[in-house]
Amino acid sequence: MTLEGKQQEIIDEFSIYSDWMEKYEYIIELGKNLPIIDEDKKTEGRLIEGCQSRVWVADEFRDGKMYFTADSDAIITKGIIALLIQVLNEETPEAIVNADLHFIKDIGLQDHLSPTRANGLLSMVKHLKKSALIALK
Repeated sequence: MTLEGKQQEIIDEFSIYSDWMEKYEYIIELGKNLPIIDEDKKTEGRLIEGCQSRVWVADEFRDGKMYFTADSDAIITKGIIALLIQVLNEETPEAIVNADLHFIKDIGLQDHLSPTRANGLLSMVKHLKKSALIALK
């Protein structure tokens, strides 16, 4: 599936829910299904700076594509990183660096996060794109 197709899939999934409490519950479920980062990869170097919660992301560049795993100590944050990984996992570094992650706006996510969580979301996006940029070099 294309990066655009993955975004549309998320938009379609979120349209099923009528209110934000249901959408938060869905985000939490996504976090529970996130492939967990190995405990030995939960290092300071893999922590995303700028997040209120602790979020670790491990990335691997193999066969021309990026692969991500993550974990967080906060259930909502874990769900948010799961959404980003759902879209960006198994994409080329070029596609990730150039990705317009419009699904965030389209589902209204940023509008329904506290300012600190919205800053954390931005930090997560920057971190994943930076990982892809490093893989390009």
